[in-house]
Amino acid sequence: MSTYLGSGNADLHRRDYRPAWLDDLAEDATMEASVLNGIVEGAEAVRAILGYARTLYDYQEFNYVGEYGEHGFVEDYTSRVHGEPIGSIVVVRYNDAGRAQHVIINHRPLRSVLLWSRLMADHFANTPYAKYFISPELTRDPLGPDTSS
Repeated sequence: MSTYLGSGNADLHRRDYRPAWLDDLAEDATMEASVLNGIVEGAEAVRAILGYARTLYDYQEFNYVGEYGEHGFVEDYTSRVHGEPIGSIVVVRYNDAGRAQHVIINHRPLRSVLLWSRLMADHFANTPYAKYFISPELTRDPLGPDTSS
């Protein structure tokens, strides 16, 4: 079974998870992700983008959440976004003060990555964050008919 499909057990679907590191970002935090063009810089930008992104999940089914090495944290979970399965690995690296400094997010499969970026682009259109997401002209084929209009 593909790892991004999850177990299928609805009892494992969480809708209440809020990572503690999101409330303790370094002011110069950065975020990189498979759904992004470029690197997001600054705690305010990371919070704004992740704040909306978290609303797109139907639920989160966690395989693992916890420490990763001496200065890190990892989340491994699956979900659905607009009916499409998505798997996520989030790696957070802390600075010497113990604040979240670097956030790296990998989503799979590609179809879901493109959907996610399109949904984010729609939400953040005409904002300073729009530049981080897929442009409308790139949404016409990979997911079928263009529904961005």
